[in-house]
Amino acid sequence: MRCGYCMTNSGCQRNAMTEDAYQAAGVDIDLEAAAVKSLIRHLSYRRTGQNRMMGSVGHYAGLIEFGDKVLALTVDGVGTKMLVADSLHNWSTVGIDCIAMNVNDLYVMNLEPIAFVDYVATDKLDTGKMAQIGIGLNEGAKLANIDIVGGETATLHGLVNGLDLAGTCLGIQDKTNVVNGETIQPGDLIVGVPSSGIHSNGLTLARKVAEEHGGYGSRLGNGHTLGQELLTPTRIYHESLEVNRKVTVHGMCHITGGGLLNFTRLSRNGFSFSDPLPPQEIFRWIQECGEIQDAVMYRTFNMGMGFAYIVGPDQADVVIQEVPGAKVVGEVTRQPGVRLHGIPVT
Repeated sequence: MRCGYCMTNSGCQRNAMTEDAYQAAGVDIDLEAAAVKSLIRHLSYRRTGQNRMMGSVGHYAGLIEFGDKVLALTVDGVGTKMLVADSLHNWSTVGIDCIAMNVNDLYVMNLEPIAFVDYVATDKLDTGKMAQIGIGLNEGAKLANIDIVGGETATLHGLVNGLDLAGTCLGIQDKTNVVNGETIQPGDLIVGVPSSGIHSNGLTLARKVAEEHGGYGSRLGNGHTLGQELLTPTRIYHESLEVNRKVTVHGMCHITGGGLLNFTRLSRNGFSFSDPLPPQEIFRWIQECGEIQDAVMYRTFNMGMGFAYIVGPDQADVVIQEVPGAKVVGEVTRQPGVRLHGIPVT
């Protein structure tokens, strides 16, 4: 038997992936959260003097006092999407992903990204691969309007197998303009913004399904190969800065690893999704071929919504007018937690 998307029966293993699918693929979200908490609870030291840390660890970006301004730092990488690039010998877009995953974590707090440094760790340097990565980094910098001010390349033979790409981004904003979710309240509307596809999260599970169902050359209904879809670069939501100049935004969310559960980072209120954005075909392919439950999909992938604004009911139409493809997908509730069509996402 084959799934509806498979072109051939060969290599199509019908092992249903239920609620433990992501863990079986090699990523345990609950263990990851516990491990991060274990690390954070030991980060008790705080700098003395000027330019100290603001707030606590755990939001999308770390904030630093800088007079009337706030400086912010994020750090993120491309993850196992690099393995897809390796398989296809195409590293020209992963630099965009690296910058996108960092700057989007600044945009959600209405912080303007201004500077970036990259970090490449590899077992063996390849000038052709590095050139392609540079092309993507430069394009990402252009899209986000940032300077790449430096970086580090480490050859770690015996420690690293392949190449890992990560980076750190610096952002800035007036103190009074930072959005941290504190004003989110029940009755606010959630306006979702379409993603460009899978972005750079959930690739461990996506790769597992791909390897069991024909590989990256499998062609989807839209004519693209699976490899092309998986390498589509992460969308950079630079328009959020302009939206915040026109709209009173109570909170924003960048949908990364953990899917809809990312909203719990913003507020103790609940988030109910009654009319989610339609997922792109790549997500339907993964779900159908992997026989994966909705709950697993929505806590692993962005499922077509890469960014979201939380605003008062009178402001939603303004966001929709400003951002193509945006629409109201749900609302904030008094009941804590995340719900999709009334069913808890845990």
